[in-house]
Amino acid sequence: MAHSDRYPYAFHIALDGNGMNGLEGAAGVCAFRYNPISGEYAYRVQYYDGVAGGHAVSITPDRKFGFLGNAGQQLLFYDVRSLDESDRVSTLRFETPDAAIKSSTHMVWLDGTHGVTAIGDGLWLLDLDRPTRAERIGDHLLKLPHAMKRTASGRYLVYGGMDHPGRGEAAEVGVFDLEKRTARRIPLPTTCWHVACHPSEDRFYALSFRVRPQEGWDWHEWAAAYFKEYVFEIDAESGRILRHWTGSQHVPAHINSDVCISDRELIYCNGGSGTIVMIDLADFASYRVIDERPRLATQVRSARQAARQVTDAFTRGSPIPSSKHFVGALRVTRGTLLDSVYACQLSADQSLLFTANRGLNTITVYDYPANTVRLRARMPELRDYVPELPVWTDPRLGFHHSTLLSPEPAPAPPPAASPA
Repeated sequence: MAHSDRYPYAFHIALDGNGMNGLEGAAGVCAFRYNPISGEYAYRVQYYDGVAGGHAVSITPDRKFGFLGNAGQQLLFYDVRSLDESDRVSTLRFETPDAAIKSSTHMVWLDGTHGVTAIGDGLWLLDLDRPTRAERIGDHLLKLPHAMKRTASGRYLVYGGMDHPGRGEAAEVGVFDLEKRTARRIPLPTTCWHVACHPSEDRFYALSFRVRPQEGWDWHEWAAAYFKEYVFEIDAESGRILRHWTGSQHVPAHINSDVCISDRELIYCNGGSGTIVMIDLADFASYRVIDERPRLATQVRSARQAARQVTDAFTRGSPIPSSKHFVGALRVTRGTLLDSVYACQLSADQSLLFTANRGLNTITVYDYPANTVRLRARMPELRDYVPELPVWTDPRLGFHHSTLLSPEPAPAPPPAASPA
């Protein structure tokens, strides 16, 4: 991979391999570098043995080290430039979870060496210089914490929660005060896995992730629900819901993943519905959609992905007692047999939107806010990195959550002096 001067943008995407259930798949990172002036791009892909369920990446503020969050109770750190593993630690040495999918999927970095992640029932402060000597800083109070962000002031950690295999539906988010080291649980009408923070105020946004348990009880092998979706705007200090947006079931906003924010819009991608939805922050009502639903010809060319998707669906639910789940999933995907966009990040100057389509195994760069395609790159097949797989295998690398390293925008020029 070439020097960052040649490729000023670096799009780091967690990989979980092919198949439907990313919580059980492989674990790796794709670093996609791009030069918008020349149109050139390069990439590097690395999978890590002995780790499973690659899920989300976060990078230290000095851009030296990355963390690959996963669903396998491992803390895995890597070098940002080479993607070589720099360290790994089993979280079971600190605390044992009560479910196999309860893991350190996300992390918030406080500085170049310290970060906070969820382990078991607690939040833990990690030090890259002493990774085996983590400090438990408090309870998180949720059934199964998930995506985690830090608010604008730096005082609060906010985090979503997943439905728990044994304890049921979550319908909650959490706020942790880093100064007082105390947590608050905020009940909600729906489960919300993912969150984003307001750029200048201690407010955050929690997005509903609506699923139903298979056979009425199995929250591990859940099915996508064809319900209306919500976005809640919450004050981090008080825990009060300020506003909320509701999209009826026909709005293609199901099974969301990455969330980012511009000066004008909340932007999030939906791996189930195959869209990127943008909600206007001013009125918190109007919205626009980038539709990445593949055409029929593209779906036909993606037969290997579709076959794996259908096979995996049958391993998660029996077609006769769970027929409503299969029909609901088809409504969510608008008739396609592919999953879709799981990664989306906006550049620091808000001019480029980077996305990664899991089902089509492509990376697309849009001009923002025009939402016109600047680049669409087809990525290599999984077998290029896991050669023991058969030639007919599902080719998806397994794009999931991402982060974007981009040049900081130039400072605004000082105002012109007034005439005397």
